[in-house]
Amino acid sequence: MTELDFSKKVADRYLKREVLGEGTYGVVFKAIDTKVVFARWYRAPELLFGTKQYGSGVDVWAAACIFAELLLRRPFLQGSSDIDQLGKIFAAFGTPTPSQWPDMVYLPDYVEYQYVPSPTLRSLFPMASDDALDLLSKMFTYDPKSRISVQQALEHRYFSSAPPPTNPDKLPRPAPKRESRASDSHDGPTVLSPPRKSRRVMPERDGFEANAYQVDKVDDHVGEMRQAAGGNTSRNEPVPMSIDFSIFGAKPPNRPTINR
Repeated sequence: MTELDFSKKVADRYLKREVLGEGTYGVVFKAIDTKVVFARWYRAPELLFGTKQYGSGVDVWAAACIFAELLLRRPFLQGSSDIDQLGKIFAAFGTPTPSQWPDMVYLPDYVEYQYVPSPTLRSLFPMASDDALDLLSKMFTYDPKSRISVQQALEHRYFSSAPPPTNPDKLPRPAPKRESRASDSHDGPTVLSPPRKSRRVMPERDGFEANAYQVDKVDDHVGEMRQAAGGNTSRNEPVPMSIDFSIFGAKPPNRPTINR
């Protein structure tokens, strides 16, 4: 969430968990359903591997994903499933080894992935400063026990090195949307024309121009034909296709001929 002072807050509306107490790395939670902890793109790998207990390290990982998104101006790790999300993470940072994350193999949903070497963060974020890359590397640490804490991240030199951040009061803001009201209009009320009844338009043939006047003549001629038929022909019944084109002062259209 973004506050009015542009500060960011990581939250999950559908979080289901129990507080177990204080641990070495802060408050320890018991996950009731890890599938609803954070949107998938921002979930820490321990959540994707089905951990039942986690701490504030999942918030640090989510904040790192947001930080990376600000640098790239697009979402960073866009997995279509939990398995694919882990694949996206390992492709970005390399497959974790037991020495990097000893407790990984004991997680409920752990599966072994093919080893992928770790690319450099500079290749992923070419425009980031050295301090930004150092902070990202600490926030994206696989082992939650070794991951930088929230307080340590706030005290990182990235936030004190030049250039200093812009004061929130001086940041550009979008212009407020002006609500349109009927009283603001000086042109009077808007009158919508009723929909026009669709009419069949006949194609131009041999000097015969199918305008609205001639179509009306066709309708009148069809009415005369109905009366000549005794007046018993209903509107839905077919009418004999015999039209006197002399009423238009024009010749009837040429009929196509088939040469055998």
